[in-house]
Amino acid sequence: MRSTVFIFALAAGASYYLSRWLVIPPDLLVVWKGAGVALLALWAALHARSLDGWLITAALALGALGDVLLETHGLAIGAIAFLAGHLVAVGLYLRNRAVPVWHALVIAAAVVVVSWLLPVEREAATGVAVYAAGLGLMAGTARTSSFPRHQVALGAMLFVLSDLLIFGKGGAFDLRLAELLIWPTYFAGQALIAHGVVTTLEREKA
Repeated sequence: MRSTVFIFALAAGASYYLSRWLVIPPDLLVVWKGAGVALLALWAALHARSLDGWLITAALALGALGDVLLETHGLAIGAIAFLAGHLVAVGLYLRNRAVPVWHALVIAAAVVVVSWLLPVEREAATGVAVYAAGLGLMAGTARTSSFPRHQVALGAMLFVLSDLLIFGKGGAFDLRLAELLIWPTYFAGQALIAHGVVTTLEREKA
């Protein structure tokens, strides 16, 4: 059953990319958007046997909540849910730290600076930078954790790329290209993070 849930998560998340070319009732579209990461969270919960297992579950659940809130309550409220998820993930990665934390701080600082520079509407730059601090810490601590880098660190950087495309679309990034890349980089990042963390914890438990 657990592997089936993961397959359904990938199917839901990947197929949502097609929604931009379909006429979908708004309520169904919201459910479809949230389903991919919500199912990843469910998959993680089915495997959870430790605090680390529940932390990755919570981080993914907050990401799914952010996906839904972006559509129902707007960017600011959605960003709060994502930021909370990033901070939960930071706690998970720090519990499994493999190299000195200053490596993570360097990555976080770089993400903040780049994020602050990207918005065309400069009045949004401060808020973007605040959010990016959590985003950057998530990516930095993922990179310095003991989880497999080819999955978890890569997934975290894809998540960063997705958000950078949002911050810079219509400015540094062509609007149409950004719109095409935001969802696949985001969902691929979430899926890689989920798979890397959950399967590592499963092996350690065994």
